[in-house]
Amino acid sequence: MKQYPRPLGRLVNELSKMPGIGGKTAQRLAFHILSLSDEEAKALAFAITDAKENMKYCSVCGNLTDQEPCAICRDKARRQDIICVVESPKDVMAMERMKEFDGLYHVLHGAISPMDGVGPEDINLKQLILRLQNTDVQELILATNPNIEGEATAMYIARLIKPSGIKVSRIANGIPVGGDLEYADEVTLLKAMEGRREL
Repeated sequence: MKQYPRPLGRLVNELSKMPGIGGKTAQRLAFHILSLSDEEAKALAFAITDAKENMKYCSVCGNLTDQEPCAICRDKARRQDIICVVESPKDVMAMERMKEFDGLYHVLHGAISPMDGVGPEDINLKQLILRLQNTDVQELILATNPNIEGEATAMYIARLIKPSGIKVSRIANGIPVGGDLEYADEVTLLKAMEGRREL
């Protein structure tokens, strides 16, 4: 970043390391940060360090939290007999935006991907098994992403859990609401056909 003074170049460089942030966006963000008042810039810096220092993973479900256990696991109004398995804390937030699911979660922190050297022992699966052995769970909903890794992870967990007698279900996938068939790929169309329901 020789075109920038050293502190600005360093800021642009660090911002460009973030996912989805390219060089031009990093430059725009850096200039925006420099236009902030001293108080606003310090508040931003404090928010980053505060989140980094005080956020941790819940010992029960693996979701991000600043308390132990997390608010969802502590909430006795939620159904304790149903667990939704997701890949990341971002997925928990997406499910919670729906405001329909009232069970608990389990965050795997990844998906099985032999191509990337990620096996079952590299995700938060052992904790899920222990959790299922120590609680009275009736249903496990597998809400991993509808890609090759997510499907492989769901199938692996389903085969592992089914002998225990716990109901294992998979979220439906297919054509999104408002989507056009002509733009859907073959796998999406196949999943939509397989997941069809009677009207």
